[in-house]
Amino acid sequence: MMRFQLLAFTALIAMSASTRAGEAWDTIAPAFSAPEPFAGKLGDFRSPLLFTDGTEVKTPEDWQRRREEIRQQWQELMGPWPEVITEPEVEILKSERREDFTQHTVRFLWTPNEKTTGYLLVPDGEGRHPAVLTVYYEPETAIGLGKENRDFAYQLTKRGFVTLSIGTKEASEAKTYSLYWPSIEDAKVQPLSMLAYAAANAYHVLASRPEVDPSRVGVTGHSFGGKWAMFASCLYDKFACAVWSDPGIVFDTRPSVNYWEPWYLGWHPKPWRERGIPTAANPARGLYPRLLAEGRDLHELHALMAPRPFLISGGSEDTPARWPALNHAVAVNRLLGFENRVAMHNRPDHGPTTESNAVIYDFFTHFLEPGKAR
Repeated sequence: MMRFQLLAFTALIAMSASTRAGEAWDTIAPAFSAPEPFAGKLGDFRSPLLFTDGTEVKTPEDWQRRREEIRQQWQELMGPWPEVITEPEVEILKSERREDFTQHTVRFLWTPNEKTTGYLLVPDGEGRHPAVLTVYYEPETAIGLGKENRDFAYQLTKRGFVTLSIGTKEASEAKTYSLYWPSIEDAKVQPLSMLAYAAANAYHVLASRPEVDPSRVGVTGHSFGGKWAMFASCLYDKFACAVWSDPGIVFDTRPSVNYWEPWYLGWHPKPWRERGIPTAANPARGLYPRLLAEGRDLHELHALMAPRPFLISGGSEDTPARWPALNHAVAVNRLLGFENRVAMHNRPDHGPTTESNAVIYDFFTHFLEPGKAR
């Protein structure tokens, strides 16, 4: 009798989770369709469905070879990662109860020679939960100790996700913002790629937890964190899905779409160029101008997500006019037999809003299904 009651309860939980996921889909479904006049438009971007030699990708098998070509080319351009730390040693510095979840202050290696301190939030409840990694300038904002509407980790934990919040607190205070390997004086990997590497290591911190289902781990961040989350999810396949909040999803000459800065894709030895839009008197340096000269853009990295779903929570930097870049990722997914894998929701301003965040949370609810036993 007890076993029957347990099975019935488990089935009820699963039905409830499926219902929530279905309701979430109703909210996010419109975001998967490009509005007119951008539907089907591809812009001036070179199709990722062309090999470097111009040969067309025609089959899923072709795509796997082309995908590896893109990945290798970007790795060569940005510099190869150190070995990912797949068996992390995690120190729990402090544990405390907050409402209906436990907050752990944790410390772990996010590069081979540097530790970071972040916050692991674990909701009550049995079984393995989906999880989301949140990334930003510092780890406190995402757990609810910072600016309004940026508390992604806290809100997702309240919805049944395990979350890990990390950030470049010390580097941000020093105005260097990023991670530099092996040193800021002699970086061998572009800093934005090193941030993605750190996120890959953080994935394994989450995956090593008994409360987490390793197959259901997403990543998100806003602005600086949006760039970080984008590179992390595109470059590390173990992230099941991702949300990028107004990062600037392609190269552009805007103050906040500043991939030329030395803490992103424009590292060069100090003294660093003056911060700001490149000019003749203050040109971009490092890798960034080479990427432009070679006709490369970030839509190539978006394509690496397929068939994993992703959402752009767009504001002032990522308007509906970005859809031509996204339509290339849509085309890759269609080649693989998938629809509804590329989405964009828009708001007028850069900062997240209650409405835009609701779409983020429903996106993760639909694709990662908190409450569903696995």
